[in-house]
Amino acid sequence: MPKGTNQKFKLYRLAQIMLEKTDEEHFITMPEIMAELAKYDITADRKSIYTDLKDLYDLGIEVEGEPVGNRYHYHVVSRAFELPELKLLVDAIQSSKFITEKKTTDLIKKLEKLVSRQDAQKLQRQVYVTGRIKTMNESIYYTVDAIHNAISENKKIRFQYFQWNVKKEMELRHGGAFYHISPWGLSWDNENYYMIGFDSAAGKIKHYRVDKMLRIELTEDKREGKEHFEKLNMAEYAVKSFSMYGGKEQKVKLLVRNELAGVIIDRFGKDVMMIPADAAHFSVNVDVHVSGQFFGWVMSLGEGVKLLGPEDVVEQMKKEIERLTRQYFTAD
Repeated sequence: MPKGTNQKFKLYRLAQIMLEKTDEEHFITMPEIMAELAKYDITADRKSIYTDLKDLYDLGIEVEGEPVGNRYHYHVVSRAFELPELKLLVDAIQSSKFITEKKTTDLIKKLEKLVSRQDAQKLQRQVYVTGRIKTMNESIYYTVDAIHNAISENKKIRFQYFQWNVKKEMELRHGGAFYHISPWGLSWDNENYYMIGFDSAAGKIKHYRVDKMLRIELTEDKREGKEHFEKLNMAEYAVKSFSMYGGKEQKVKLLVRNELAGVIIDRFGKDVMMIPADAAHFSVNVDVHVSGQFFGWVMSLGEGVKLLGPEDVVEQMKKEIERLTRQYFTAD
């Protein structure tokens, strides 16, 4: 049998054929494999293909042959990612506000290449990107990469920070001045990505929406604030900060209806201690960053949750309620 002109790509093309055309439900026969290879001007006899299929195992591609009638049908039985795992990744990408619509589509197309063409169609049916609220900052990937590099190299970063104005235009904060921050971690909260770092000038920990950071650069200055972050649990920081808004950290006491136990566990975790107060309520002490967003969360739960203390936080809550009353019930 005369050899084709692309014999050196034989194993690569065989892997491509098996990964694209087969899965748990779709098979290919030996004559079909030979015909597919011929499309790439690659010739092969059965014996050499049997050997190549075994070699694919060393590349992490496990192929099995199953007897069907008088022929064997071959398919890939093991991949780096299973279809349910990829569906989870697709869902996460879709729901992430910090990933632009264009990048979302690009990433999902790349994930589709990890499964067969048939399974890729199942992934595509999961895609509902158009019309979702997404960031418009296309440079976010490079921003995240720069932050990771700064952390690994123990360097400060400098960047500009923007907000949207009423004309839907990017408006640089602080007159366009660069922020100089020591990055210590990244947190994903409420579908947004945040960088958590130490502001040496202010002498405290701050966080910034990654999709609102522009022109990020690594500096030659070493990071500062290590002593603050050695005492900080990143996961707990995100839990205490409602929608990542800052505020003084305090331990507050709440009276909660029993049917809202799941809400408390979802927010503060299963380790929180819930003490029975009466037949219908329990009390709980939790650490939070006291802010308008925290008060809004309490009020959103209506009669199901009551803030009991400390007294100064209760007073702040009352003032917030009075402010809202004036805003909505005071005659113009």
